[in-house]
Amino acid sequence: MMTPTQPAVTGEAQSGWWPSKYGADDEAGALNEITPGKVLEAVRLVRRGRVYDLAHVLHQDIPAFPGRTFRQYLTTNYHQINRRHPDGGPEGLGRCGVNWIVEQITATQQMGTHMDGLNHLQAGDRTYNGFRLADIVEDHGTNRLGIDTLPQVVTRGVLLDVAAARGADRLPPGEVITVADAETALAAIGHDVRPGDAVFFHTGWGGLWGTDNERYAAGEPGPGLALAEWLAGHRVALTGCDTWSFGPYPPEDPDAPFAVPQLLNVRHGVVVVENLRLADAARGRLSEFLLVIAHAKLRGATSAWVAPLAIV
Repeated sequence: MMTPTQPAVTGEAQSGWWPSKYGADDEAGALNEITPGKVLEAVRLVRRGRVYDLAHVLHQDIPAFPGRTFRQYLTTNYHQINRRHPDGGPEGLGRCGVNWIVEQITATQQMGTHMDGLNHLQAGDRTYNGFRLADIVEDHGTNRLGIDTLPQVVTRGVLLDVAAARGADRLPPGEVITVADAETALAAIGHDVRPGDAVFFHTGWGGLWGTDNERYAAGEPGPGLALAEWLAGHRVALTGCDTWSFGPYPPEDPDAPFAVPQLLNVRHGVVVVENLRLADAARGRLSEFLLVIAHAKLRGATSAWVAPLAIV
């Protein structure tokens, strides 16, 4: 078993984790492991045409990290203005009387089912690949490592039902998922973890979404630091849980909050997907699948809302 390590903080003497093995200018991180051959491997997994939607519905009442909000407003003015347009009539615009409504959204994308960019977390002032945050911040976001720099994802997915492997419906908050847990769950489904894979963990915590939002957002189980190193050592492209972050909370070390996603993002460039909806997939005994995640290419953003699709 690998020994857990934590990301370096400040100090040039501790800069051994950059430049990235993918190159000093790389912004894609471990998604570089998804090669054309990997895509073809993943596509061959589709046999039944069954699609699992792994995203929650997004709205203002979902559980959220403190300080993050979502507001959506319906705008109906053109339903009325069209009638006053020179080409309008009593029913709307044109001879066909067409009208429309739209919505406006004010929110952070760091809530709901979303994929983090590699600019989201830092160790001190350093992001993935050693970029200094002071050098990459702009009014709109960052000029490097924004979610727009990450490739779209088509790869082999593996779902590890750790809750079932532990004989539980739901792991408790702060519970650390170990390398042994991952290996036990893998043995149960008869699969392995390969370079370029997406590895998702079902903890049962997602069952609180929409039923006890306060409890859901107050803590979570998750992979520990040793398992994070194990994932990086297996060269996974991305990972995620049915939780609001990635890693146990309260954390393994009370003085090192969010050390697990920090380690994966900053040191290894492993992308994390949060708030996955995995209960249906776990009940359907989903294990190995084609994963498709197409994210909005928002310049410099720290994340994007996604609707991951697991296809078998």
